[in-house]
Amino acid sequence: MQPEASAQQKARDLPGAHAPADAPFRALLDAASQPYRKAGRFAYKFARGKLRVDPVYRAILELGLLQRQQRILDLGCGQALLAAWLVAAARCYERAIWPRDWPAPTQDQSVRGIELMPRDVARAQRALGPACDVSQADIRSAAFGAADAVVILDVLHYLDAQSQRDVLKRVHAALPPGGLLLLRVGNPAGGLRFRITAYSDKLAMFFRGHGFVATHCRSIEEWRELLTECGFDSAAAPMSRGTPFANVLLTAHAR
Repeated sequence: MQPEASAQQKARDLPGAHAPADAPFRALLDAASQPYRKAGRFAYKFARGKLRVDPVYRAILELGLLQRQQRILDLGCGQALLAAWLVAAARCYERAIWPRDWPAPTQDQSVRGIELMPRDVARAQRALGPACDVSQADIRSAAFGAADAVVILDVLHYLDAQSQRDVLKRVHAALPPGGLLLLRVGNPAGGLRFRITAYSDKLAMFFRGHGFVATHCRSIEEWRELLTECGFDSAAAPMSRGTPFANVLLTAHAR
């Protein structure tokens, strides 16, 4: 299968191309990153930088990708940035500080996270307090429970091919028919940008305490074929503009 042609053609129009300077976005960024001050300088700086420049966070809200999804499972959640982002979005909307052309965020969403690294789990818990629902576990063996949507950002390529398949099958089992999976992966067809992506991933894993780890990448066509085998219908769109990386967001619905 081929990535969606229209998505390729409209890559330059995707949200998140540049970190916006508008006041509502700044307020959202402040609200989402502020809690991480309690977890230390690194946690705060990382949260603020990541939420500001990574286009996927803006796209999730601007495109309403998680609208009407009440129970969200974030696999490989790191320090729970997605949870902080969605909570901040709901609060900013309630205060009428919201981009006028964005859809209203869903209220009262619950986000569960699973993260392998104890340090990231500790940062999430210190930042978000009692409301933080992050478990320290390996997504290859952790129980997923039930969810309306599952988010996996830049994680699956660290697993071997069979583990990738197993995780996706278990994700499918955790979702109802029509349930949503947001899966971001690197695009090997991205040339130099993909090599930068791969190098940055390895460097990030090293500094997070994993050492130098092997990665198991697939082409976008291969990822979509795997999703089909695991019971999903999928579409692909670029999701790295404004960065030097070559990432693609796969939006998949369980059959």
